[in-house]
Amino acid sequence: MTFSADPEFSSITATIRLSGELDSGSAPQFEQVINDVASRDVSRLVLGMEELAYLSSAGLRCLVFAQQKMPAGVPIILTGLQPDVAETIRLTGFDRRVQIQGRADA
Repeated sequence: MTFSADPEFSSITATIRLSGELDSGSAPQFEQVINDVASRDVSRLVLGMEELAYLSSAGLRCLVFAQQKMPAGVPIILTGLQPDVAETIRLTGFDRRVQIQGRADA
């Protein structure tokens, strides 16, 4: 499944729409997008995960990378989590480090 990470910018928000599988093969692409977003003046980062079908441990490391790259105080908001992706995030405790909206029932 092809991975894509499409960023959009509004006045204070960066939104990245993720689709496909975030794993070791797609991690470099996502990290490049995060580097671009982190270089801009944004006050929050929204990751739209409605179409993200799979999140591996490498993908989870990418989410940690995103949190580390964003300036202090910039919240990361995950939206539209699929059940399997939500479960991975919950099991690792990463759900306590980000804001989650529109979580699918796991």
